[in-house]
Amino acid sequence: MLPKHIGIIMDGNGRWAQQQGKPRLYGHQVGANRAKDIVLAARDRGIGYVTLFAFSTENWKRPISEVQGLFLLMEEFFRENADELAESGVKVNVIGDRSRLPRSIRTVAANAERITANASRIIVNIALNYGGRWDVASALRRIAEDVAAGRLDASDIDEDLISSRLATAGQPDPDLIIRTGGESRISNFMLWQAAYAEIYVTQTLWPDFRDEDLDAAISFFLSRTRRYGGLKTAPHNGRGEGG
Repeated sequence: MLPKHIGIIMDGNGRWAQQQGKPRLYGHQVGANRAKDIVLAARDRGIGYVTLFAFSTENWKRPISEVQGLFLLMEEFFRENADELAESGVKVNVIGDRSRLPRSIRTVAANAERITANASRIIVNIALNYGGRWDVASALRRIAEDVAAGRLDASDIDEDLISSRLATAGQPDPDLIIRTGGESRISNFMLWQAAYAEIYVTQTLWPDFRDEDLDAAISFFLSRTRRYGGLKTAPHNGRGEGG
């Protein structure tokens, strides 16, 4: 069975650009175009959800010139691609703490969401100023507010309630997380949702990630036996976690 939801940590743009003798921002620009291509490839393969880690809560630590350049590229991406994405059946959903993002980013992101709202072939979550810890803390804060206001009782709090307050509420958790660039870290990405995700790490830098690399990641996923802590095998065969 294909993964329903794929999360992608798109790492390696800066290193790729440096290998080409180009500025780091050039790598991010190429990486943005690669993201669109891979979303369309995932759509063609029947994947229902893709989450792209575009800008993390930790990325503010980068040089201000790079952060500002990234925001300009994001604005350009939303502005130039929203209509095409809508026509291609791609619904855009921006997740993360928008309060710190520049107003121009918030405006074009909301416009892209509006333009693509009726698309139904694939949902792409674009994680901007997103962190897994932020996501869980925000969910718990809203739940605490409801408890304080008497709308909830503390005994109502369970895993399903917390999931319903996350940025990806109403979506299946990611089955597969792909990280390009060779690092093995999850880097604060979808910490709650990734509890049972298969992790696929490739040395390929994100701008070089192609359709065949996506197919390799999906093949890896299909080779796994997903037991979710138990012993009964999942519908597809392969290796599992533990013995």
